[in-house]
Amino acid sequence: MGEYRLISDYKHIETYKESFNDLAKQIFQLDFKEWYNKGFWNDNYVCYSYLDGDQVIANASASKMIVTSNGKDYKALQIGTVMTHPAYRNQGLAAKLMNHILETCEKEYDFIYLYANDTVLDFYPKFGFERVQESSFRLLVSDLKKQVGQKSVLRKLDVDNEADFIVMKEFAAKRIPVSSRLAVKDSEHLLMFYFLLVFRDAIYYVEEEDVIVLFEREDDQLHVFDVVSKKTVDIEGGISHLITDETTIVHFYFMPDSENDKIQSAWMTTTDDVLFVRPSLKIETEYFRFPLTSHA
Repeated sequence: MGEYRLISDYKHIETYKESFNDLAKQIFQLDFKEWYNKGFWNDNYVCYSYLDGDQVIANASASKMIVTSNGKDYKALQIGTVMTHPAYRNQGLAAKLMNHILETCEKEYDFIYLYANDTVLDFYPKFGFERVQESSFRLLVSDLKKQVGQKSVLRKLDVDNEADFIVMKEFAAKRIPVSSRLAVKDSEHLLMFYFLLVFRDAIYYVEEEDVIVLFEREDDQLHVFDVVSKKTVDIEGGISHLITDETTIVHFYFMPDSENDKIQSAWMTTTDDVLFVRPSLKIETEYFRFPLTSHA
């Protein structure tokens, strides 16, 4: 292994930032440029990277999170964007970065967690991470307790429209957690990432409820990825504006706050993102999931 330099927190250094983005595009087909050029790379997202010269050759990022669950707040660190340039693999760089983050940060946080795809499931237990099974939540439309008579106007928001983008930024900055059971606070940088890079074509403003909903319809299925609100929102009332005559099932990509005992929960047996936690996490409910838009 050559003499590579370990750097961190370099969002203000253009050369390294661009090199990080080049690697992210190569490995994950993710282009962070619009996200950071618009000012959303803040102090809550810290990259730890190895440099060969001025080139970022390996990276692991840490997102500082406030996780809220059943009235309690926890300081958490979520690791993501773990990647190594193909020409520099098999040198243990990712492992060194993981160990560095754990040694540097662990004492400051209640727990550290990450999501892994099925190609690296054997990697993270080496660092004391424990695999945790999340759950899915869905509701049959026939079991909806609240359905509105008059559907609200749904206005599709366009990230390239200045007025729409101002609305998105305001909601991201002022949002309350999507669930009192398990959600995150102060994660504006992450939500803007999802607005810009992931759900660009699935952002709608529900005028009647004054909420932004990220959703997609697929045949008779309604997939609700997030409900972004500045005030406590009635989830069932909100989604009833999204339902068409064809919709039979609503899938929630978070833990819905609802007294409806007809909401079905089940272990997720197939998922692209497997949750790993260190130390082991004690959630006060059998079935749980972190909101999709909180994945870093």
